[in-house]
Amino acid sequence: MPQKTANIFPGQPRVLLVSMRNLKLHVSRSAPYEFEDVICGCDTVDLITPTFDSNLFKVTNKIANQAAKILKNGELVSSLVNYKFQVDKEYDLFFFFCQSIQDILVLNSIKGWRDKCRYAVCWLDEIWLKDIDNCQVQLRLLKKFDNIFMNFSSSVAQVADIVERPCHSIAYGVDAVNFCPYPRDLSRCIDVLSVGRRSLVTHEALLKHAEQENLFYIYDTIKDLYMADYRYHRSLYTNFVKRSNYMIVNKAKFDLIGQKNPQEEVGPRFFEGAAGGTIMLGVPPKCEAFTNNFDWSDAVIEIPFDSPDISNIIADLNAQPERLAKIRHDNIINSLLRHDWVYRWETILARVGLDITPKMLERKAYLNKLTEMVTPENCHQKPQLALVD
Repeated sequence: MPQKTANIFPGQPRVLLVSMRNLKLHVSRSAPYEFEDVICGCDTVDLITPTFDSNLFKVTNKIANQAAKILKNGELVSSLVNYKFQVDKEYDLFFFFCQSIQDILVLNSIKGWRDKCRYAVCWLDEIWLKDIDNCQVQLRLLKKFDNIFMNFSSSVAQVADIVERPCHSIAYGVDAVNFCPYPRDLSRCIDVLSVGRRSLVTHEALLKHAEQENLFYIYDTIKDLYMADYRYHRSLYTNFVKRSNYMIVNKAKFDLIGQKNPQEEVGPRFFEGAAGGTIMLGVPPKCEAFTNNFDWSDAVIEIPFDSPDISNIIADLNAQPERLAKIRHDNIINSLLRHDWVYRWETILARVGLDITPKMLERKAYLNKLTEMVTPENCHQKPQLALVD
């Protein structure tokens, strides 16, 4: 049966989307902003982007959330006291990607969003079971939404009990078009990429190898990573991933896992590494969400978290070019066909009963076209360009 598409007329946006992109500039925010950009590119959207002094907002937001807890009513407090926006048009859908539950107070500064929008959907990102009891005041504000989507599947049931609204598990996603190394067929000039939390043992071993051998190793060197511009950061990171032979990946907040926090979840790094066609090395989470979304062979090659012999592991893998080519192929193909953000947006629209758009169909068609360029043969490592004196 052919897919039903929305009857959308130019100049009549059907989606009202609130973005924190001018308020929160930590690097962890770049993926949600990427998702918002994909939505804007394949649907008709009015974008609300509150602006406030970032340093003052940090203090104000923290104080506002503490006040909400004291008053036991999040509706009485706004984190953006100098920003007010009145929704004066009608929309089919209101959408808010809430990375931190403390972000939810920004909605108190947007008047009429619930009255003017036929449906309201929130994507609640990265909320741990251990933190839920401490943020019930903010969570209760989610009762205004028709549906809540959560990529931490183990937290869904407890949040649903509090908000008394339908809560659904949804996988993270990625801009598979931008992360795909095709059609340019890029050379993988970076040997190993490691971003975010890492094992000091593995890191020191890679540093030693880079000093003694011909190894190009890229890693973070500063704390508290903030972006001057999320688009520049995302572009740089995307190009690192699709030019890397290997990428170190681990389950979300692996350094917090233990008796006090046994929850294991899938972080965005797995989706990004797969989409870029890199060989992922690390400790994958032991959870249904990982098994369901990375159900092909060698999606992640599991190695000990502390791997002092990482150089030998990589050398052994380099001696298996056919295996590596198949891994790259499978990673890219599955990402193009399953994990692009357009599929997540399609899932959200279907849940509230809204039709997909012609632009979404175009994007899905292009994702399929890209798969035709990805074969095990052309996934073999291409020789790097020689430098000319």
